[in-house]
Amino acid sequence: MTDIPPLAGFAVGITAARRADELGALLVRKGATVRYGPAIRIVPLSDDTELHAATARLLEEPVDAVVATTGIGFRGWIEAAEGWGLGEELLTGLEKATLLARGPKARGAIRAAGLAERYSPASESNAELLQHLLESGVEGQRIAVQLHGEPLPYFVDSLRDAGAEVIEVPVYRWVGPADPGPLDKLVDAVLDGAIDALPFTSAPAAASMLAMARRTGRQAALVDALTRRVLVACVGPITAAPLAALGIPTVQPARARIGALARTVAEELMERSPRLRVAGREVELRGQAAIVDGQLCEVAPAPMAVLRALAVEPGRVVSRRELRAALPSGGEEHAVETAIGRLRTSLGEGKFVQTVVKRGYRLAVER
Repeated sequence: MTDIPPLAGFAVGITAARRADELGALLVRKGATVRYGPAIRIVPLSDDTELHAATARLLEEPVDAVVATTGIGFRGWIEAAEGWGLGEELLTGLEKATLLARGPKARGAIRAAGLAERYSPASESNAELLQHLLESGVEGQRIAVQLHGEPLPYFVDSLRDAGAEVIEVPVYRWVGPADPGPLDKLVDAVLDGAIDALPFTSAPAAASMLAMARRTGRQAALVDALTRRVLVACVGPITAAPLAALGIPTVQPARARIGALARTVAEELMERSPRLRVAGREVELRGQAAIVDGQLCEVAPAPMAVLRALAVEPGRVVSRRELRAALPSGGEEHAVETAIGRLRTSLGEGKFVQTVVKRGYRLAVER
């Protein structure tokens, strides 16, 4: 018997644009099957008229403070300005301003540009950064906030309410995917029960997936699947906001990092894997498979849904009506019988699932 990777038998959908390959590689390394459906794409910085306009506005007159929220965003802003012939002018303006960095990567990008930050919060949080600014007094000041893919309304509005003029610098702006086909198929896969987890790395990706489902009349079904069956993981609370607004539960890592997100997905999926003793065999249920006495047996979504329904209360007789309701796409009563037959074939053991005449089916668990 060979060691089975922790995520073998699980299918994970990835909607990210930037760093999708990195997240996918981490999950594949743990044994997961990964399916990509980009929900967003990044507007190239050199073509971003909003970023150019914000930079020009910043250079119109001296700025008092500049907030760098991400390292890649700050570096990209400098590189884009150099491409427009505004690089030296921007660096001069930044050098005269008070620079604040949200975390170590933003700090590193500031120093790589030959500049020096005045403050960086130990918590690496925007909340602590905002508190520092407000306590230092911002009334009458001109402050630039480098954004990264998504707005920071609370941060910006709080500064404006305190009397500051705020220039939002939108680095790496998100728009919809150029080809919505893969995302459309990923939504279908979720509804068909073929996806076990959806990790999100940005709020725009989550919002874009929900918007596509709404446009195509599938939002209610998608929300139901994400609420009841699919593990939804978010890199942080801002990313989770569009999902939380619809009552979809999410899990989040202690630190907002890609590696931590992948670990959280693995830990949560493993925790959701029931282990039973059925017909004298050790059985572990995974998303799209079952491990029987240490052997991985792949199971299609419909029979897997039936197996999970039978395992909710092992040994209880489950009616055909209940099992039909558990099928990803519903179906007639014969669909249950078909799924039971396929389940027995997949597990290689007909005794696992017992037929109780005129009542339904049960797992042959040992009492």
